Amino acid sequence: MRIAIAASVLFFGLSISTSQLAYAEDTTVSRQHIEQIIDTFKNTIINKDIAGFMRLFLRDNITWTGVYTDGSVERYNASLKDPNEPRGPKVENTGPRRFIENIAKAKEVRSETFSNVRIDTDGDMAQVWFDYTFMVGDYKNNWGKESWQLVRTENGWKIAAVVYSVEENPIPRR
Repeated sequence: MRIAIAASVLFFGLSISTSQLAYAEDTTVSRQHIEQIIDTFKNTIINKDIAGFMRLFLRDNITWTGVYTDGSVERYNASLKDPNEPRGPKVENTGPRRFIENIAKAKEVRSETFSNVRIDTDGDMAQVWFDYTFMVGDYKNNWGKESWQLVRTENGWKIAAVVYSVEENPIPRR
């Protein structure tokens, strides 16, 4: 009988302590934190803030994959003057550092707008999915769909992966 009582007390104690360890952030709070990540992402692009941008990511070498539409690849390849130049890729893997450093070097203002933003989270991981438009000055350079995978770390929410489609503007810049 004593063993049964001791086992019950031990089980109850472990259940309470384990439930506290397994606590996920409230999803309403998570959504608010993720919305702040989205705003910071946009603002660091406009402000060419490399350090601020990089703090949004789990690490430097996350998945950062763009897939170009067939039309964009065809237009790019048709524009090549030298047949020995490399053909445009359908899929391109880069990273957040390369992205923001190219923006920081550019003379013109760059910005990214998001619409139809959808956030799905359980409080520990999240997916953000949206339509985006990337602007160079007042020129609509490219657009598509973008998806982020995020994780909640000891240091807050971090972007762990970015995958996006790219439709390059077929109308040349003036």
